[in-house]
Amino acid sequence: MELTELLIERTKSGKNILLNSRPKNSVMLNPQPNSKLYCYLLAMAVTAGLASCMPKPSVDAINSFDGVIPKPASSVRGDGVFTFTGSTVISAPPELDRLSTELSRVIAGKTGIIPGKGDAGQVSLSLTDDSSLGAEGYKLSVTPKNIAIEATGEAGIFYGIQTLRQLLTPNRGEWEVAVGRIEDMPNYEWRGAMIDVARHFFSVEDLKRYIDLISFYKLNRLHLHLSDDQGWRIEIKSWPKLAEIGGKTQVGGGGGGFYTQEQYKDIVAYAEARYVMVVPEIDLPGHINAALTAYPELYCKGVGNAPALYEGTEVGFSTLCLKKELTFKFVTDVMHELAMLTPGPYLHIGGDEAHVTPKPDYIEFINRFRKIVQAEGKVMVGWEEIAQADVDAGVIAQHWHSAEYATAAVAKGAKVLLSPSTKVYLDMKYDSTTERGYDWAALIEVDDAYDWNPESLVPGLSKDGIVGVEAPIWGETLRHFKDAEYLLFPRLPGIAEVAWTTGDRSWDEYRVRLGRHGKTMTEMGINWYRSPLVEWAADEETVAP
Repeated sequence: MELTELLIERTKSGKNILLNSRPKNSVMLNPQPNSKLYCYLLAMAVTAGLASCMPKPSVDAINSFDGVIPKPASSVRGDGVFTFTGSTVISAPPELDRLSTELSRVIAGKTGIIPGKGDAGQVSLSLTDDSSLGAEGYKLSVTPKNIAIEATGEAGIFYGIQTLRQLLTPNRGEWEVAVGRIEDMPNYEWRGAMIDVARHFFSVEDLKRYIDLISFYKLNRLHLHLSDDQGWRIEIKSWPKLAEIGGKTQVGGGGGGFYTQEQYKDIVAYAEARYVMVVPEIDLPGHINAALTAYPELYCKGVGNAPALYEGTEVGFSTLCLKKELTFKFVTDVMHELAMLTPGPYLHIGGDEAHVTPKPDYIEFINRFRKIVQAEGKVMVGWEEIAQADVDAGVIAQHWHSAEYATAAVAKGAKVLLSPSTKVYLDMKYDSTTERGYDWAALIEVDDAYDWNPESLVPGLSKDGIVGVEAPIWGETLRHFKDAEYLLFPRLPGIAEVAWTTGDRSWDEYRVRLGRHGKTMTEMGINWYRSPLVEWAADEETVAP
């Protein structure tokens, strides 16, 4: 029964009685839904057997619960809502205190409500020994009185918080979450995003912004392309001119830049706090012009013929010298300093587009690079061309272009990281009218970036051989980080779902969720592309680069 049909009569005894029909001297009340009076009257109706008292979630709350990106493994919505108030308290064990503080920050930032902390909070974080969740899975339960996030480790708690961020919904001046239960865990261990800081330099603050964005979508690898022909971006104390000279330029001029080791450590720590692992790349033996200009003695043609600093976009014209032992001292020193700065288990040696390096030399280069990386206790990662060398299960080959190389890596037992350029190279244009970006791989609309299956991409590659999925964005056409955002969004959330979601995926279903998600991207201040393939739920305005 609707409340507008409920009548209250003041009887001689002073009691209010709910009536089904309107008698003489009765009063019609029409309270706002979900108000205190509304629930009070409903409670009376429950007593009278006329109604049930359960505040109904708004349409936005329902859409938020059913529209999480990446899509959870299991999501069951119930009846009612949890409402945040000024008396809401967060409880967590001491080992989760930092994440409790993070949750408080998230709630305050979105709602303006600053939750308290206590031993018996309405919102709780806890660790569980439920092995079905794995290392990064979580459970999120919402009742009208409580919200609980539990996981086997801190990463899972963090991802549960990111999901809760999407569920928080405004409704008539209050903030609510629809009642329900989510159980979630990732499909792939490596869920990455790469950014090219060599072609155009991005500041420490830009990278922190990037980390915030990717971790929101449960991505957990930040691949930094730190060197190329156009610039060297990391301080190496044993070879200081690499940054001092090699860091001066970028594509198109205007100066470059580099990260000091202290700045790099700050980036790594910022990423770790958001459960993102930094994977540094020094591109070898090609893409090396910036290093050769800094140290001409590494140049094959000799010091007197050293190359000039380069600000163009062509590739494949530079190479290290196999016959110079100084070359391998250089590589050893660089990898050692990077290894000392990088707590994660991976070092990326590039290995792509070494067009002027003779093939026998290239193979020997990769084999020796692998030994150098192994000596640092790290796993070597390289672009798929490294499959020409002696790779095995202790190496990761990153597939980007050639099915032949990727298949060769599979045949040799190497793990494969999937970055197909026709699907996830986010420096590609959406269509022919997109101002920034390239089209040499493909025009990649939002559906193209989403609607593909990693397990059917490379012949002979099964799921067991896939370490994960990574979306690169190369920097030739990017002037500012807002340019990067425009090319990343809304394609990156879909790629994150490809990497995370364990269940079935459908473009037709996803495009509806993505349409509702436009508001979230706008609230986050993202400069995003309004794809005509998606029916966006509101008229948010974005600024194209």
